[in-house]
Amino acid sequence: MDYQISSPSNERVKRLVTLRDRKHRDREGLFPVEEQRIVERAASAGHLPVEVYWSPDLMSGPPIGDVPPVSLSAEALQRASYRSSPEGSISLFAYLPTDLDRLEPERSPLLLVAEGVEKPGNLGALLRVADSAGVSGLLVIDERVDPFNPNVVRASTGAVFTVPVATTSIAAVQAWLKDGGYRSVGGVAGSDNILWDVDLSGQLAIWVGAEASGLSSDALAFADELLSIPMHGAADSLNVSVSAGVLVYEAVRQRRS
Repeated sequence: MDYQISSPSNERVKRLVTLRDRKHRDREGLFPVEEQRIVERAASAGHLPVEVYWSPDLMSGPPIGDVPPVSLSAEALQRASYRSSPEGSISLFAYLPTDLDRLEPERSPLLLVAEGVEKPGNLGALLRVADSAGVSGLLVIDERVDPFNPNVVRASTGAVFTVPVATTSIAAVQAWLKDGGYRSVGGVAGSDNILWDVDLSGQLAIWVGAEASGLSSDALAFADELLSIPMHGAADSLNVSVSAGVLVYEAVRQRRS
């Protein structure tokens, strides 16, 4: 079979490999997506890839995209992929805007604020929670992992394309929320306020903290209220994405009432 690229040592294959590294993604303003269901969800949200690579040996047909796909041998595609068992394609998307001003306040919006989250899987899961609950946006403070990390994109199951994300400083977020008339509630362990006893209606930002340390002292001081999730077992806390899901869906429940 004739391939446009057959050698795993081809320069374009090497370039795809470098996009696993954030500094190269930032330099090019591009990030890779390998899962077809995520490419399809991106297309449904109005985002199409700017470059497409695929292996006829691994896929029956080229993935979605308006640009002509570049065909690779199975060996070349496997070298370029960050997955141990690739589906057979790599689509490159342009960076989405992550400035705070892209978030547009709406009537009784619900925002999720994540501070200091370190693990790509957790940030991706937070995006997935935000998407499923209809959250208006995710604000990422003290960014430890970028939203275009391949593992974040994969864990989000495509929510990175559907949930507005802003990466910014805590000072900027505090000023923006204050100017917008938002109330802020912080999820912490051991608070006397149980989540279902706290009013979670209106313009609200729900804050969750890093996996190990929780919210910073600045975040805790800024919060209008602190609340906790009752813990009845040996564990004293939940995973940050699980906690966010519980808190966000309580807010959704109250709004439905």
